[in-house]
Amino acid sequence: MREFSEDYLRRTRRGMWDDSREALESLDLESRDRILDVGCGTGELSRVLAAESPADAEVIGCDADPALLEVAGERVAVVAGDAYQLPFPDDAFDLVVCQALLINLPEPAAAITEFSRVSSDLVAAVEPDNAAVSIDSSVDAEGALERRARRAYLDGVETDVTLGADAREAFEAAGLEVLETRRYDHVRRVEPPYDEGAVVAARRKATGAGLADDRKTMLSGGLTEREYDQLRSEWRRMGRNVVAQMEAREYEREETVPFFVTVGRV
Repeated sequence: MREFSEDYLRRTRRGMWDDSREALESLDLESRDRILDVGCGTGELSRVLAAESPADAEVIGCDADPALLEVAGERVAVVAGDAYQLPFPDDAFDLVVCQALLINLPEPAAAITEFSRVSSDLVAAVEPDNAAVSIDSSVDAEGALERRARRAYLDGVETDVTLGADAREAFEAAGLEVLETRRYDHVRRVEPPYDEGAVVAARRKATGAGLADDRKTMLSGGLTEREYDQLRSEWRRMGRNVVAQMEAREYEREETVPFFVTVGRV
């Protein structure tokens, strides 16, 4: 399973549930007693689950990374554990949910099977389709360069990070009755005044730091050293334009990430 830093998880999940929690309606949170958030990371979803559930409901976050659990523990109760071997007895929860976890697992159906073991009722997965992300930017080159970089990265990832709507196949393979799979679009906007996260992201583009982090994955997917160097050169040039537009308070960007909520009954 791929590992992620606290900064990465905060950045990618920031604002996911701020505008609307409609995507969670089918989980019937107001009737839940015990909820498990597997692969909780820094606890972004755990916090929302606790807020939307009855005051006396118990929400537990579970993750294999102790550093991430330390952060999540500021919000909910946490337990260290592996998604394939959860440290809980059968039927310990009436809802088990994960967010952007299956896309990082080599065997999603095996994880769903384990989720169903510890759930007495529902299992749900909130998973993106990373191949369908769209970018609209005031810097002309940004959208095309992000598509090239994303394609190269996806080609080098060993797990199915485009899982999205296909998560239902893992549910069916695990023997669950799929109640629904519904698509939602999460829109992230950058516009003046810029917050610290947007400024940091722009600087990382200008230095090529983001592509440097993903270099090994991109090269394992078939991108040549020469193609990578060319992409990074164009990426840094684009990043400098982003920074320049930010300094002039002219930069605007809209990123749309489609994600799918799949709900199954044990």
